[in-house]
Amino acid sequence: MWLFLAFLSVPLIEIALFIQIGGAIGLWSTLGIVILTAVIGTFLVRTQGALAMNNLRQSFGTLSDPSEPLAHGAMILVSGALLLTPGFFTDAVGFALLVPGVRSAVFRYLKSRIKVQTFDMGGQAQSGASFTHPRARQDPNIIDGEFEEVPRDPNAPPSGWTKH
Repeated sequence: MWLFLAFLSVPLIEIALFIQIGGAIGLWSTLGIVILTAVIGTFLVRTQGALAMNNLRQSFGTLSDPSEPLAHGAMILVSGALLLTPGFFTDAVGFALLVPGVRSAVFRYLKSRIKVQTFDMGGQAQSGASFTHPRARQDPNIIDGEFEEVPRDPNAPPSGWTKH
């Protein structure tokens, strides 16, 4: 239902804003603003995206929790889509998501609503990390796996994988 309301209300808000702003400043000024915000937004998305990618690489390099850099990258991606969509409301939301403080606030809000059960970076927990897999491997020579024994049909021909 929330998605339906968003798809219904956002175009109505955009149409209302286009009518109000276009009536106040004129057609060509309105179109110029829409094109200018798309160009400026593209530049800002590229620069913020590069910073987010560097933060993600750094979190992978230090084996720290990558959820915040990933969330920032996703919000920058959504911001780019909103900024390329013609409209004043979508541009306002898109520019807001380009502000690191706004993204951090959105991340904190989402983090308070989502509970992570486990987090594993390939074995041992890092200092200060509370995200460890309950069956963390101690010996790197041990490969953990599961199998299921399938009974062999006595009338079947040899598979070629066994000696019988």
